[in-house]
Amino acid sequence: MTEFEKAIKTGRRLTRDGARAANTALSGGEMMKAAGDVINARLEIMAAGMADPRKLDLTEMSLMGSEKVEALSASASAMAKTFGDIGGRVGSGVMTEAGLASKAATSIASAATPAAAMQAQYSYAVGWWSRATTQMLTLNSALLKGQADAMRPIHATAVANAKRLKK
Repeated sequence: MTEFEKAIKTGRRLTRDGARAANTALSGGEMMKAAGDVINARLEIMAAGMADPRKLDLTEMSLMGSEKVEALSASASAMAKTFGDIGGRVGSGVMTEAGLASKAATSIASAATPAAAMQAQYSYAVGWWSRATTQMLTLNSALLKGQADAMRPIHATAVANAKRLKK
């Protein structure tokens, strides 16, 4: 892959990440609005039940806990998967980098001239910088995706409840 192709690929990734972050922010705002609507509707149901216990909606009251547990469990599962994937990537990157550093040290130590040793060190440093930058972009992308995945079940539950409870 040429440097130009790498730059295009990086630009596409940054554009995708920016769109994902914007969509997650919008989704978060929608979720907060829906949560407020749900809280308001459920407080009204509870108040009606306190005024007249025959009007208490026990089904709705039982959903208040079970839905939260279900949504938060799905969210935690999504985050666990994200962090597991990231941990695997980081571990693999560390092993790859250790191997490359070992090869670079061998090249530096076995260089025939000081200039050749400096060239080997320079080549490793430039390569490391490129690899580190790529890895950070990859980790950033994974974290943004993880954030969106973790928010999705909570958002879906809040929005569905707001729609269902809307009068």
